[in-house]
Amino acid sequence: MDYEDILYEESDHVATITINRPKVYNAFRPRTCVELINAFLAAGWNDDIGAIVLTGAGNKAFCTGGDQSDHDGSYGGGETRGTIGMPVEELHTVIRDVPKPVIAKVRGYAIGGGNVLATLCDMTLAGESAILGQVGPKMGSVDPGFGTAYLARVVGEKKAREIWYMCRRYSAREALEMGLVNAVFPDDELDAGVASWCAELVERSPTAIAIAKKSFNADSDNIRGIGGLGMQALKLYYDTAESKEGVQALNEKRKPEFREAMK
Repeated sequence: MDYEDILYEESDHVATITINRPKVYNAFRPRTCVELINAFLAAGWNDDIGAIVLTGAGNKAFCTGGDQSDHDGSYGGGETRGTIGMPVEELHTVIRDVPKPVIAKVRGYAIGGGNVLATLCDMTLAGESAILGQVGPKMGSVDPGFGTAYLARVVGEKKAREIWYMCRRYSAREALEMGLVNAVFPDDELDAGVASWCAELVERSPTAIAIAKKSFNADSDNIRGIGGLGMQALKLYYDTAESKEGVQALNEKRKPEFREAMK
C-alpha cells in the first residue's frame, strides 16, 4: 500500500518502521494503525528479514498514542475498523504474532498508547531522552488487555498499577530499573546501539527465535481474550460524558472534572 503516515525501509536484513507524524508527536490515527499492520506483515513474513525496528520520526517522541484531534471517523478504506473504530487490537496482535523479534527504538515521549506499543515489542532500547508513562485515567481512557495485564507481567503488579493509576512519567533510567526497557544509550548513540543489537539478532537461527517468541507469547496469550472483552467495555465507556470530559478538557487546556461529568 502507499504509506502516508509511516516510513518503511529494509537494510542488512532489518526492517525499520517509522511512525512519521512528528507534528503530533507521532500520535496514531486509524490510517496509521492500518499502515503499521501492513508494514509489520510485510516485514514479518519476509524470509530475508531477521529483525524489525519500530520507532518514531524526529527526536521529540516515539509515539504518544491516539491522535485526539483526529476522531471524526471519515477515513474510509477500512481504516476505521475495529471495536473502537481504530484497529489497535489488530496492531497489538501483529506485533506479537510476526515470527521476528521486534525492537522499539525510543527517543522522547512514549506515552499512552505509545507506551503500550513499546511494552508489547519484544525488546525496548531507549535514548537518555526517553520519557515513558500512561495518561489514560487523566484523559478518560484506558488500555484494557495488553496495555494493563501484560504490563504487569513486565514490571510487576504493583508497579503496573502505579503506572496506570498515578499517570506519572518515568525517565529512561527509571524504566530500565523497572524492566520496561532493556538498555539505555546516549541519544546520539541510540541508532548505533540498535543497529548493533539487530546485527546480533540476524546472525541467530530464525526458526529458533520464531519458536521462542511463540513460546513466550503462549504463556500470556490469554490476555488477548481479556483485551477483546475490555475493548467492548471501552467502546461503551467512550460514549459516556465522563470519558468525553477528558478530551474536552484537553482541548480547552483545563483540568478535567470527571466526577461532575458523571452526575
